[in-house]
Amino acid sequence: MADPFTLARPYARAAFQAALGADALAEWSRMLGVAAAVSGQTAVHAALTDPGRSWQETAALFSDLCGEELSEQARNLVSLLAENKRLTLLPQIRSQFDELKANQERSVDVELVTAFPVSDEVSTALEQGLKTRLAREIRLRASVDQDLIGGAVIRAGDQVIDHSIRGKLDKLAETMNT
Repeated sequence: MADPFTLARPYARAAFQAALGADALAEWSRMLGVAAAVSGQTAVHAALTDPGRSWQETAALFSDLCGEELSEQARNLVSLLAENKRLTLLPQIRSQFDELKANQERSVDVELVTAFPVSDEVSTALEQGLKTRLAREIRLRASVDQDLIGGAVIRAGDQVIDHSIRGKLDKLAETMNT
C-alpha cells in the first residue's frame, strides 16, 4: 500500500488552496484539527473502515460526528475522502496543511526541551536568534525533560539541534561501540 503521507498530499494541497483563496487558513486549520481528532478515535476509525457501510453513509456519519465544526467546503472534503476511502488520512492531511500554512505565513513551531526550566530572558533571546537564523516568525514551546541531564534540544520543523549532555553521551557511546 502507498505511504499515507504521499496519499494525503493532494488532499492537503487542495484544502490549502481552498483556504488560501477564501483567506481562511486559521479556520481550515481548526476544522482539519477537529476532523483529525474525530477520525483518530478508535470507535470512529472502526466505523470509517467498515466495509458494510457505503461511502455516503460514512461521510454522513462523520459529518454528523463533527457537527457544526465543519463548513460546507470541509464537508465536501469529507465526502470526497469517504468516496475514495481516505478518511483515515485526516491526521496526515492536517499535518501537511499546517506545514503549508506555516510556510505561507513564514512561521515555524519550535520546541525547546531543557533539563531545567529556562528564564523568560533566555527564551526571548533564543527566539530572536532563531528568528534571524531561520528568517521566520517563531512560535516557541518550552518543556522540561530531566533525562537530558543538562543542555537543550531544539526542534524547528525538520531541524534538530541537540546540545544536551544526554545527546553527547549517546554520541560518545555510539562512537565507542563502532
